[in-house]
Amino acid sequence: MFRASLRSPLISLRPSAATSLTASRVIAARFLTQQARTQIQNAIKSSPVVLFMKGTPDYPECGFSRATVQILDLHGVPADKMKTYNVLVDDELRQGIKEFSEWPTIPQLYVNGDFIGGCDIVLGMHQSGELQSLLVNNEVIPKPEEQVEAQAA
Repeated sequence: MFRASLRSPLISLRPSAATSLTASRVIAARFLTQQARTQIQNAIKSSPVVLFMKGTPDYPECGFSRATVQILDLHGVPADKMKTYNVLVDDELRQGIKEFSEWPTIPQLYVNGDFIGGCDIVLGMHQSGELQSLLVNNEVIPKPEEQVEAQAA
């Protein structure tokens, strides 16, 4: 009897919870102004690799941002092909990038304008070899054979 009394209010709450979640997404979708959306799009297109992170590559202020930067360093992403944005200095950017990508966490990585994902996705791609292929195919880093030849010269 106790369980039955618990179930009935929960069942009646579910539709309203879903409705409020949908309503909050609609409100959130209106938060990002067209100007902010355009600025983010321009930022993403400003460099072959764009990372929205907490802190800077030299001083990351989050373990996930640090890990993402370290993974990109392991792949030898050149500084001239990577642009980073510290979301901690601009709250509108911090919230806006989440809405823009429909991804709730930071860091966020973009390669040639395409959203790749957060730290967990980048780490998984690194471990599987997909990240290296993605970076090579987008001409961010040279093919592994070319790297060996350059080091030997």
